[in-house]
This record gives sequence, C-alpha cells and structure tokens, in this order.
Amino acid sequence: MRLRHIEVIQALLQTGHLGTAAEWLELPLAEVEERLREAESQLGLMLFASVRGRLQSTPEARALQAQIAHVYAALEPVQRLASSLKQYLAPPVRIIGTPPLTQQLLPQSLAALRRRLPDAPCSLISAPTRDIVRSLLLRESDLGLSLHDPEHPDIHCQPLAQGKLQLLAPHGWLQPKQKYISLQDLAGQAMVGLEGQDPLSPALENKLQALRPAPSIQTRVQTHQMMRSMVEAGEGLAIVDPFTALGARAAGLDVCPLSPAVPVSLYALTFKHAPTPASIQTLLAILTEQAEAMLSS
Repeated sequence: MRLRHIEVIQALLQTGHLGTAAEWLELPLAEVEERLREAESQLGLMLFASVRGRLQSTPEARALQAQIAHVYAALEPVQRLASSLKQYLAPPVRIIGTPPLTQQLLPQSLAALRRRLPDAPCSLISAPTRDIVRSLLLRESDLGLSLHDPEHPDIHCQPLAQGKLQLLAPHGWLQPKQKYISLQDLAGQAMVGLEGQDPLSPALENKLQALRPAPSIQTRVQTHQMMRSMVEAGEGLAIVDPFTALGARAAGLDVCPLSPAVPVSLYALTFKHAPTPASIQTLLAILTEQAEAMLSS
C-alpha cells in the first residue's frame, strides 16, 4: 500500500463520502475511487461499505486508522521543512533549552535574532538536559541551552556566561539592601526541595543537611520554576538558578546570592559532527550578550 492509498483512506475515514474526500484531496472523483479499489485489492480486504449513501468504515479500516495517524505525524516535520525551504532563504533555527532559559533568556534573544534575520524561521522547545542531548544526537535540534555540562563525547559544550545560585524568599524576608546570605542563616528554615536528579543540587543539599538544625523540607518539586511558585505560595525558602531568580525578583520576591557563592554556568550544546550554521553563530553571540547583561544586573 502506497502513500496515495493512505491519503484516500484517511480522507474517507474523516469524511465518509467519496465526493467530499475528492474535494478535500483536490482529485477527480474517479481517481479517488480507483485508489480505493487499488488499496482494497492489495490488502485483500474491504475497507468501506456503502450504507444509506455514505461510506461506513469496516473494522479492518478502523484498525488501520491509528497507524495511519502515526504516518501523518511522521510526515509533519518533512512538510514543515519543505515549507521553510520554499518560503525562506535561511534554514530554520531549532532550539531546545531547559525551562529557566526558555522562559527568561531565550524570548529576548530570539526577538533580537528576528531583528537581524527577519526571514529565518525558529522553533523553541523546553526540555531537561538529558532530552536536549537526545534531541541533538537525533538531529532534531540545532542548538541546546543548559545550565549543566552533560559531558557527552558527541556533544560540544561551550560556556557562554556565568552567574550564581540565588536564594528566593517571600517579600520582606530579607533585610533591605541585603547583598548576600550565608548558608548558616538557613539553619532550621522551612525550605522547598528538588525531586529527582538535578545537577546543581547534590553538593548544595549535602551542605544544607549538615547545618544544625537542618532546614525543614516538607515539599519537593521537579523544577526551579515550581520552587519559585511554592515560595510565592508561602511554602518557605528556595535556592534556584540565576535566571529563575530574575523572574522571581520581577514578581516581587526577595532574591540574593549565597555566600560563599555557588557559580552556575550557561552552556551552549551542539552536535560535534555537524557544522554550525551562520544563524546559530549569530544567535550564540546574542545569547552571550543578553545573558551577561541579565546576570550582571
């Protein structure tokens, strides 16, 4: 069974009428009928029966329906690429980043890229670092952004900027103009913790648990953004990356770095065995400039 047969079966499953399917496919009615006969002949099955002027799908056609949906889902990226090749001179820029970066850093950076390359299509996906690596290896993305070096042999990791872990607290919890907070000041405090593996947290959590009394962690969440939301809800304090802290400060939470400082680097991840397009090089320069400006503030 060929793709032209699948097109007809899908159209008939959706419309239940040969004439409507022909209009949908922009084909002559006779050609739609011929393709249906070919499909049924090759399969040795009847896929549709005429019932009161409409085509009713048989159980065999309905069994094929789920797999046909998978075929169309697989074709969608090809169709998007074909459209971009037709409409644009620049190749698409496919970016994948961890949630703090897709929410705080990348919107401004992509807007700046759009001003320089107004006709370059972009896509942006949010994912944890392990999924970023997988996407780059499968060539589903061109550029990954993370606060963690995955140390993968096929991934090139380029540091772009550096910030510090920050404490989030309810408004008014910190002293006015307080510039930093020591870990010892967190002894016995109610705090929000992270669930699962986070590359920024293991060493820090060991230090917190060594305090006397240790902080009380009753709630654990999966991301730094969720930690920020829990602080806003009054669940306690949290220690987050500097990009999440930027959004929290703008929302009215108290924010300050830890002392001694815990550095956090922003990394650009690319597939080692592929050339870097000019559009990605332009975006990397923008990201570096934007990140340094945001972190220095």
